[in-house]
Amino acid sequence: MRVLITTDVFPPVCGGSGWSTHALARGLRGRGHEVTVVRPRTGRGGAAAGEYDGFRPLEFHSWVPAVPYARNYFQNERLYRRLARYLTALIRDRRMDVVHAQHRLTGPPSIAAARAARVPVVCTVRDYWPLCYWADLLRDPAAADLCPSCTPGMMTRCVRPRAGRPWPLALPLIPYMRANLRRKQRALARADAVVAVGSALARDLRERAEDLAGTFVTTIPNPVDVRRIRAEAEDQAAPLERPYLLYAGKLDVNKGVSQLLPAVTAAGIDLPLVVVGDGPERPRLEAAARGSGLDVRFPGWQPHARVLGWMRHARALVFTSRWREPLSRVLLEAGAVGCPAAAMETGGTADVVVDGETGLLARSTGELALHVARLSSDGALRARLGAAARRRVERTFDTRVVVSRFETLYGALRQAAAAESPAVRNR
Repeated sequence: MRVLITTDVFPPVCGGSGWSTHALARGLRGRGHEVTVVRPRTGRGGAAAGEYDGFRPLEFHSWVPAVPYARNYFQNERLYRRLARYLTALIRDRRMDVVHAQHRLTGPPSIAAARAARVPVVCTVRDYWPLCYWADLLRDPAAADLCPSCTPGMMTRCVRPRAGRPWPLALPLIPYMRANLRRKQRALARADAVVAVGSALARDLRERAEDLAGTFVTTIPNPVDVRRIRAEAEDQAAPLERPYLLYAGKLDVNKGVSQLLPAVTAAGIDLPLVVVGDGPERPRLEAAARGSGLDVRFPGWQPHARVLGWMRHARALVFTSRWREPLSRVLLEAGAVGCPAAAMETGGTADVVVDGETGLLARSTGELALHVARLSSDGALRARLGAAARRRVERTFDTRVVVSRFETLYGALRQAAAAESPAVRNR
């Protein structure tokens, strides 16, 4: 098959979404499919991403101002129209068999383009962009307070903590924000299949998005190339001479980093805590670490292979996420290298970590501290959980397993498209 993958981000500089997209593209290529990758670039100039692992993404450039709300219009409504026209021509020129969109910037225009070109289209959803203007379902990010529904009154409450002191100035923009969200839902509803990466996300899409009532929504997880991950991790020497605990990921409020030091302190252990990653909460976390009495190391952002090395040699991963986690790539990669995790049970975390079997799940900071203490002191427990985590990732999340599921989905959609009349197909 000729598969067009459209993605907001792609390696080597990206987060979990980009690495998951790369794993899918690489897996499809390995199965003999012809894969074309397209990504928009909305920054101010800069060097092109170039080639990575044999992929050279086609880049669609679009200028976006650095002004709140105006920025959203330029990278949504304005980008959607222009990118859809470009993709429609590309699909027809290269005779694509399937279009697979990966995220919020590329999802709606890819669906529109595939419809215009009359080819099947799949959209993978990795966070809550179809349900929440801020894509996190949090009424107040600092409190990790789940928003019950996106009503005008609730959106007024959501604006306040995000806009800060000038929040009243943002209130007139709420009609646009709600229209923007509805426009995304309607665009997503035209996909032949919507793929949620986790079970909690799939439930929320079915229950919260009225426009998706007639759309096929299924759950297929993010793929991880287990063999490659382990090879890269094994090439990394132990980064510290003594055992350590690890936090890996973005340092932001929704990731629960405010719980990290309290949990490790309450665990009462004498091990360094290594915080790999960066983000807006880093200065606050560093200041708290200086006054905590703990040995906390901040190596900052690290190349992907280096992060895998930190995971492989860690005594345990501390996963503090507080938002409704769709499916954490950090947990998948930690499991792939056999690093046991003490994790907050949020969203789709339980899809990866089976409590007591492949890791330990907590519902409070106090319980998380107890789990950290157990993993730090019980070598037999670490070995059992780490080995089970490796097996689970191999059987459920490895690229070969996930790509096989997508091949089945693509084939079914192509058969259905061939059986439909053009009028129905272009609805």
